[in-house]
Amino acid sequence: MNPQVTPFFDEDTFTASFVVTDPDTKRCAIIDSVLDFDYASGRTDFRSADRIVDFVRDNDLTVDWILETHVHADHLSAAPYLQEQLGGKIGIGEKITVVQDTFGKVFNAGTEFQRDGSQFDRLFEEGDTFSVGNMHAKVLHTPGHTPACLTYVIEDAAFVGDTLFMPDFGTARADFPGGSAETLYASIQKLFTLPDDTRVFVGHDYKAPGRDEFEWETTIGAQKEFNKHVGHGRVEKEFVAMRTKRDAELGMPRLILPSLQVNMRAGQMPPAEDDGNVYFKVPVNRL
Repeated sequence: MNPQVTPFFDEDTFTASFVVTDPDTKRCAIIDSVLDFDYASGRTDFRSADRIVDFVRDNDLTVDWILETHVHADHLSAAPYLQEQLGGKIGIGEKITVVQDTFGKVFNAGTEFQRDGSQFDRLFEEGDTFSVGNMHAKVLHTPGHTPACLTYVIEDAAFVGDTLFMPDFGTARADFPGGSAETLYASIQKLFTLPDDTRVFVGHDYKAPGRDEFEWETTIGAQKEFNKHVGHGRVEKEFVAMRTKRDAELGMPRLILPSLQVNMRAGQMPPAEDDGNVYFKVPVNRL
């Protein structure tokens, strides 16, 4: 049984979200949703999330899961809004507690910010299994980009988040707190043990030079052969040297500061202050 995978691409953040559907039961999972955010005005809206809401309702689907592959640093999650509209349980990797502890300190979050992952409905570990309708899903812990990164393998489809990009673009950065190029390489080798015909759905696409269209689907076989950073059997030492040099030249993602403050809270905003308004913090010289 193979899932139906429907992509929703947000060009503002280059994020691919997915609705993964069991065609027999019409039950589904939503992976890596987007809450629209205009940094200049500080305003949010639900355009991207409502596309998913409309799709689910128009197709009479039932949401079992709202899944995060990791704590995103480049877009805000719409998970709580989707849960309110559609139901389902919000899940992420159990190493979210490491991310919460790290960035709780960066943003000087008070004692009201729980660092135990309790904001989420399910914390997944390596080897955990769950179901989407009648479809079998398993969890692979694939850290390196962040400590909490997961890959969800749902039947013949692997949702890798930021661990891998399209083969002509390569791999994710590994220089965020808790990231590691060595760990990322090992995680990719774990993914490469999946069958070559496994469909791979990536969390972002930035259109590599020479390509006209955005893409988000490839295969394990194509990644092993053609990925510009790890394909052709590239050895760990070469990958780590390349990734370290490349990461040193990258700036911080445009939405990293609001994204981390929201996503480490399972998509919830920071608590309102005494005037009833919500504020994001900007830590100076910390990242």
